[in-house]
Amino acid sequence: MAGGQSNVHVLSALDGAKTQWYHFTAIVVAGMGFFTDAYDLFCISLVTKLIGRVYYTVDGSPNPGTLPPHVSAAVNGVAFVGTLSGQLFFGWLGDRVGRKSVYGITLLLMIVCSVASGLSFGHSPAGVMATLCFFRFWLGFGIGGDYPLSATIMSEYANKRTRGAFIAAVFAMQGFGILAGGAVAIGVASVFRSRFPAPPYTADPAASTPAQADLVWRIILMLGAAPAALTFYWRMKMPETARYTALVARNAERAAADMSRVLRVEIAKEQAEVAAPAGCPKCSRPFGLFSWEFARRHGAHLVGTASTWLLLDIAYYSQNLFQKDIFSAIGWIPAARTMSALDELFHIARAQTLIALCGTVPGYWFTVALIDVVGRFGIQLAGFLMMTAFMLGLAFPYEHWTAPGNQTGFVVMYAFTFFFANFGPNATTFIVPAEIYPARLRATCHGISAAAGKVGAIIGSFGFLYLAQSPDPAKTARGYPPGIGVQKSLFVLAGCCSAGFVLTFLVPEPKGKSLEEMSRENETAAAEP
Repeated sequence: MAGGQSNVHVLSALDGAKTQWYHFTAIVVAGMGFFTDAYDLFCISLVTKLIGRVYYTVDGSPNPGTLPPHVSAAVNGVAFVGTLSGQLFFGWLGDRVGRKSVYGITLLLMIVCSVASGLSFGHSPAGVMATLCFFRFWLGFGIGGDYPLSATIMSEYANKRTRGAFIAAVFAMQGFGILAGGAVAIGVASVFRSRFPAPPYTADPAASTPAQADLVWRIILMLGAAPAALTFYWRMKMPETARYTALVARNAERAAADMSRVLRVEIAKEQAEVAAPAGCPKCSRPFGLFSWEFARRHGAHLVGTASTWLLLDIAYYSQNLFQKDIFSAIGWIPAARTMSALDELFHIARAQTLIALCGTVPGYWFTVALIDVVGRFGIQLAGFLMMTAFMLGLAFPYEHWTAPGNQTGFVVMYAFTFFFANFGPNATTFIVPAEIYPARLRATCHGISAAAGKVGAIIGSFGFLYLAQSPDPAKTARGYPPGIGVQKSLFVLAGCCSAGFVLTFLVPEPKGKSLEEMSRENETAAAEP
């Protein structure tokens, strides 16, 4: 098939396909990885206080045990390091051997490591934590692989009219994962509270943490394997994406057969044949990630997608992982010593679930509904702008928000920052990298952008852990040096969001365009400088 637009015509059947049942099946199957991702990454923030009580309570201390700073950093951060590694490795592998070939491996890793996390045993607290960290690293590795693979698979299956909504719907499954994590924690804590009632820590320090509490956090972590296991069979049945088969593997016949089967339309082999445009021998010449040609076409785009994701995750994860500390600081959750271990878990889970229900989940689905109407660029700009505004709204009158009677207003403002993160850059930074790069580098570039985001998550998590400590040494958590306090930390996060707003201008708008148009697959290669 010769002619200047051959590559664009190649997959016109996919771009013009009607939305079908198969698309929704793909959303659920691909989305279950993100459900598991959110469940596992956010459940660990729910159970860390319980683990601190079980393993690190000091006899005679006026307050219940908490994880030492280095242990807390390891437990929270090791999954991020695994995720970052998985994003880079599986992104590269997905472009080398195909998306489908490695898609089952990521889910299998999640299932095995979720169960193994709950089976972390040892002769000492350090042994238990070391085992837990080991399995959470590999859990993160599987989760990381799901980012570039799920985004790329969904973008390559979708038609160009509703592609943004489909990729956003996959990512929005994170919202349900967060809700499920909170609901499971509330449910398990409630069952154990009723079966094994315990007094507050101030009344009886030893009895406030019943022996069965060691089972609670394990059950919560292990249940993360259930949704992934339920969709494993369907994931293994998904065919390779036609775009990969046609554009990278160059197997026109197989691409036509796969498209015909999943979209239930007849596609002739000739429609899927990829040839260089007549009289343009350079057009189909592949270029690598580190080539001058890639830098010319997509260098600024990669800087834009990676930097905006990094800045967003600094703000997003520093808030999300440490919600429980912020709620305690403003008095929304009672002091730990006035509750039993299971009461504390119940209260933290309820607070986080309420925030997710009011702010997090609606934001995701607003994005799904409007992304193909407003566009990615507009949603990301507005999201960064509103996050900056609400963080400043929390930071400037911080003394007002912490005064008795004003906590509800603080929580409402806090929920709005999450709403505009998810109806904003948290979704768009995931979607755009799956749309603007060439097929043979698509998963790799998405993985690089996502890995930059995880660097931001690591900075946000650990930076906030230390920064948010009170400047008064008498008021810091045990084992932590004095920080700059929550108020100044919120100013820092607002600065990250405003920088994200500026860097968004490096990212193009893919709304309504085919993947081949955005990646400029047919453009004549420029001469090397």
